[in-house]
Amino acid sequence: MKLVLASASPRRAELLSLAGYDFEVCPTDTDETPLPREAPADYVQRIAVAKVKAVARAEACLILAADTTVALDGDLLGKPSNAAEAVHMLRRLSGRAHEVFTGVAIRRSPGGELCRVAYERTLVTFDNLPEDWIANYVASGEPFGKAGAYAIQGRAGARVARIEGNYHNVVGLPLSAVIRLLDELGDGSAG
Repeated sequence: MKLVLASASPRRAELLSLAGYDFEVCPTDTDETPLPREAPADYVQRIAVAKVKAVARAEACLILAADTTVALDGDLLGKPSNAAEAVHMLRRLSGRAHEVFTGVAIRRSPGGELCRVAYERTLVTFDNLPEDWIANYVASGEPFGKAGAYAIQGRAGARVARIEGNYHNVVGLPLSAVIRLLDELGDGSAG
């Protein structure tokens, strides 16, 4: 069955390709504003569901969407909107452990039936991040478009002291969860 990735993320597309899936990319424009006091796992699953519902297809297919957030001290750290926000996020993460949550939703189309929803949690600890490194990293542009203002698969990965859990979850697509959900639907042939 045809697979549609409801995401503009090149990282998610790359991971899905590496797992052996053929798919079409169909980005969505979804409001990612957290609800007051929304738990991280609830938030990422709600946004993933909203993304799969935003894609309409006439032909039979499976639509896959994901959303990632960073949780620290009860706050959700999404994508920074400017350099000052990116610097602030990285200062908060410096030398500390934080949680990365990614929600995944898959639904069948046509008909809109929601088939499966899941999430994964990974604990990441950064080394102390020097101020000059933070400034240079933000100036590189890499933190933008990424939850928590960093890309573990990029320059920030060298500053990670410890990771507990699924690495791909931190990149933005927990492949093991995606493959498990597709297998449950009887369509995990590639991964």
